[in-house]
Amino acid sequence: MILRRDTQEDDTVIAMLAAALRRDISFGALLPDQKLKLQNLRARYGGSNHSMRETLRVLTAEGLVEATSQRGFRVASATEDDVRDILMVRTEIEKLAIGLAIDLGDVAWEGRVIAAHHALRKAETRVIEVSDDLAALEWDEACRAFSYALIDACGSPRLIDLQRKLYNQSRRFRLAQLRENQLDFDRRCTRQKALVDAVLARDSTAAQAVLVKDIKSELQPDI
Repeated sequence: MILRRDTQEDDTVIAMLAAALRRDISFGALLPDQKLKLQNLRARYGGSNHSMRETLRVLTAEGLVEATSQRGFRVASATEDDVRDILMVRTEIEKLAIGLAIDLGDVAWEGRVIAAHHALRKAETRVIEVSDDLAALEWDEACRAFSYALIDACGSPRLIDLQRKLYNQSRRFRLAQLRENQLDFDRRCTRQKALVDAVLARDSTAAQAVLVKDIKSELQPDI
């Protein structure tokens, strides 16, 4: 029983550390290709050598961290080729997932999509009006919740897991656009409403077309 409790506590610590590092990678506090030394990370985030090493393994599996040949770790690279590759795979995964969700989703799923869209609209209004880290974090979480809601009725845990990993890998590119004032929020609003309308109309073709355009906007903000 004691062993189980220790394991659960360790898992909680790892989840908290992973969330903190995931956020800082996404927001650019940890830079692409930056070496991640256990001692420095523990001084900054806490945790033991074991929990931090396990955290880095979790983030390696998510594609946010890379293990080096010297058995160390570094933040994953973020070249234009990386962006293109991530978004290409995201496009195919999310097209399939939203098509399945539209076929399988019930009224409760429609309600979750509507609620996530409403929360995203409020977060976007706030991040436009208030340029600070808290507003950016709330907006980022709202973006993620909307993206997850769109596919969470697809009926495939593996598709959902892949989408979440790829979405987390692309977060830092979208957040960089936010920091550099490259986002066209009017166009984003139009696409988001079109997505919700297509979901409610159960129009897979329209939903997939808008979703592809929305994902591509993370590489080409002006589309």
